[in-house]
Amino acid sequence: MDEVLKIVNDIKAGIIKPIYFLMGEESYYIDKLSDYMEQNILSEEEKGFNQTVLYGRDVSIEDIVSSAKRYPMMAERQVLIVKEAQDLARTIDKLENYVENPMPSTVLVFCYKYKTLDKRKKLPKLLAKAGVLYESKKLYENQVGDWIKRVLSGKNYSIEPKATAMLVEFLGTDLSKINNELEKLQIILPKGSTITPMHIEENIGFSKDFNVFELRKAIGERNQLKAYTIADNFAQNPKDNPMVMTTGLVFGFFIQLLKYHGLKDKNPKNVAAVIGVNPFFLKEYDVALRNYSMKKVSQIVSSLRDVDVKSKGVGANALPQSDLLREMLYKIFN
Repeated sequence: MDEVLKIVNDIKAGIIKPIYFLMGEESYYIDKLSDYMEQNILSEEEKGFNQTVLYGRDVSIEDIVSSAKRYPMMAERQVLIVKEAQDLARTIDKLENYVENPMPSTVLVFCYKYKTLDKRKKLPKLLAKAGVLYESKKLYENQVGDWIKRVLSGKNYSIEPKATAMLVEFLGTDLSKINNELEKLQIILPKGSTITPMHIEENIGFSKDFNVFELRKAIGERNQLKAYTIADNFAQNPKDNPMVMTTGLVFGFFIQLLKYHGLKDKNPKNVAAVIGVNPFFLKEYDVALRNYSMKKVSQIVSSLRDVDVKSKGVGANALPQSDLLREMLYKIFN
């Protein structure tokens, strides 16, 4: 985040490099930076003749270099943005000669998503020397909640802890996907609003009573009636509740519980950090810890591996989702 701000602030201050190579597993910041450059380096009058967007699948390195060596028309510089540059991965090293002597009046931007360059090679070293080599790394799940709060705070919104945890649980660590959902909520809610679990349920399509949070809570409390009721609802709505996701989340819950059992330091902050759970849900884990011994948790983890394999279609003879869910709960509760 700090590196992104530095790049943006440098551009605002007129410190513009001839090459920006944006790479990494997390596409969100790559998109944000390239969008910012596309919108702000040139004036609207200059863009017509001096701004070009290319796509990696449609061009070669030679095409890009040829375009980069052109002079701008009636402007100080031209901007050349190569999107989906990862499609050029096999020939990207051919860029070396240009990077050694880049055109000072060209701003060349590469959006190299989901991959990184091998930093042991020559090209990354040249890029870092001649311009900006930025790697956008995936956030860990326990970092995404703080990221959501920062993004919303910058737009004059806040969010309740459970709502944050729901977004992370359902959408994972894909920042672009999370940001899209947050933008939907910002259209609906006035500035200064606090986003609640109800807003998430009503506008992002999560059921209030039948979701993995409630299933996990029912399992932790050993509330068999509630757990089987939720499982039946999941079986009736398989598109909204894929079996692979459900078994994965339940399996993850018991792995976390196993780690919790093994901790000597059961201070809440330490527990939340070590098992990777939002502190908001820690009380549910405390209840589950009392209801499932370490030995029982180990047995459940072993059993769930089998159910998980079956959910992926291996050795299950195409069992319906309802049967797999019941089998999962039976093995947990018995």
